[in-house]
Amino acid sequence: MTLAKRVYDVAHLTGQFLLRSGKTSTEYFDKYQFESDPKLLREIAQQLAPKIPKNTEYLGALEMGGIPIATALSLETGIPVVFVRKTAKEYGTCKFAEGPAIKGKRLTLIEDVITTGGQVVISANDLRSEGAIIDDVLCVIDRSEGQTQKIDEAKLRVHALFTMAQLKENA
Repeated sequence: MTLAKRVYDVAHLTGQFLLRSGKTSTEYFDKYQFESDPKLLREIAQQLAPKIPKNTEYLGALEMGGIPIATALSLETGIPVVFVRKTAKEYGTCKFAEGPAIKGKRLTLIEDVITTGGQVVISANDLRSEGAIIDDVLCVIDRSEGQTQKIDEAKLRVHALFTMAQLKENA
C-alpha cells in the first residue's frame, strides 16, 4: 500500500467541517491521525526529507501541526528546529520563535496541511521581522487546489508531499 493511500485511509473524514480559513468543507484531513502514528510519521519524514531545500539551516515548526513533522524531519536529517508560536508567550522569554537564534539564518517552514496559507504567511512575516530568511514552506498535504494568492504575495514556494488530488487518486 502506498504512503498516499495510508495517509488518506487514516486521516480522511467526511461530514461538515469548518476550516481554519473560515471555509466549510465536506471533507477533512485529521492530520493528528498520521502525526500520532510513529511508523507513518517516520515514513512521511523519510519521503519529505529530500524536498528540503539544500541551503536550509533550520526547520521552522509551525504551531501546532508542524511540530511533529519538523521534529521527525530533524531526527531524519540532523537539521535543528525552531518552534514557532502563533503569538509570543507572555512569560519567561516572551518569544514566538523558540530554539536557536534565527537572525540571518535560512529557515524552511514546516506545516502539516496548507489550505489558504494564512498562518504560514503570518508566521513567515513574523520570522522575517526578526531577521530570518524564508523562501520555502514544506507541507504534508497541500489542499489549496491552486488558491495560492497569499503565499505567492509573500514570495514563498510550497513543496508538498501530496496534493489533495494525489491523495484522492490513491483512495
